[in-house]
Amino acid sequence: MPARLNTRERIIHASLELFNAQGERSVTTNHIAAHLGISPGNLYYHFRNKQVIVAELFSAYETWVDGFLRLPADRALRLEDKAPYLESLLQAVWRYRFLHRDLEHLLEADPELAARYRRFAARCLARAKHIYQGFVDAGILRMTPPQVEALALNAWIITTSWVRFLCSTGESTVTIDETLLRRGIYQLLTLEDGYVVEDARPALMMLYERLYVPLNIPSDE
Repeated sequence: MPARLNTRERIIHASLELFNAQGERSVTTNHIAAHLGISPGNLYYHFRNKQVIVAELFSAYETWVDGFLRLPADRALRLEDKAPYLESLLQAVWRYRFLHRDLEHLLEADPELAARYRRFAARCLARAKHIYQGFVDAGILRMTPPQVEALALNAWIITTSWVRFLCSTGESTVTIDETLLRRGIYQLLTLEDGYVVEDARPALMMLYERLYVPLNIPSDE
């Protein structure tokens, strides 16, 4: 844990660590307080319940995603912009992976958070469409507007469901390895494969190699 954090910041930092490691549903405010060596009353002084902690962590995640999921302000997109988008997304999902693992439960437990998440999702989908269209305008992808819309939606579905997919297939239960999340980003990239212009394909192949991680999904055969 970073040094010189005040108590409120320590609670947020510890909560994120515990939620990611054990799953949000398995962690109570008493667990968080015990982990920090503070009294439950001290924790409640800063946060009246666990939902408030979750909401603050979601705000941090939302701010992070809003920060990178946008078009450059002063130029057109270039092929070399693709890797930073993917790496930034990987870092955000990795740092706040509990949100993706426990999403339905979190939204059912907090109607206000659910409303915020719907606005966030709509904003992300709109921005993803703008980014994919930016690559079309730059001559890197060849797509129609309906295809751009479908690609943005499919990318969102993979991004928000990948952690739960790993848990449900036996790749992981609670602890998610960062390399397995990287495979999820690889899956996003493969969605574009049929739309990439020939000149951009060599760079795409390099990204494929960087992001590919084998999966060991159990089989009954």
